[in-house]
Amino acid sequence: MASSQGQINIADLDVPQLADVRRQLEEELNHLSNSYAQLRQAQAKFRSCIDNVAEVKPANKDKTVLVPLTNSLYVPGKLTDVENVIVDVGTGYFVKKTRAEATKHYESKVEYIRTNLEALQETIQKKQENMNYLINILQMKLQQQAGGKDGKAS
Repeated sequence: MASSQGQINIADLDVPQLADVRRQLEEELNHLSNSYAQLRQAQAKFRSCIDNVAEVKPANKDKTVLVPLTNSLYVPGKLTDVENVIVDVGTGYFVKKTRAEATKHYESKVEYIRTNLEALQETIQKKQENMNYLINILQMKLQQQAGGKDGKAS
């Protein structure tokens, strides 16, 4: 574990300090796991957007569709422009794009999230390895305490 002064050998820590480090690692792992799940959800939404853009096609021109006004309120509308869509580009901004541009936009979002997911998964894996190492050291120290100073396990 790193400190502001340099490296600390985890085996040199006592049991209460190891327990504190374990709690900190658990919190970090929980946070990273939650972030991973949120990124997966965002990726699924963008994939859903790709599917939705694919439904805006000449064969569906003048068909009645449900237009969302809120998450739970829809009104009927007619699909008149099958060449362009309105894309939410974030922070309340919407841009008119062709179907191809919109698909490319959402595919780039999916790919961007994929690369972030890979990096995050690697970080989670390293933290998990650190946690496993820490637990092994903690168990060894607890066995030494239970067995006395000579290191025998009871």
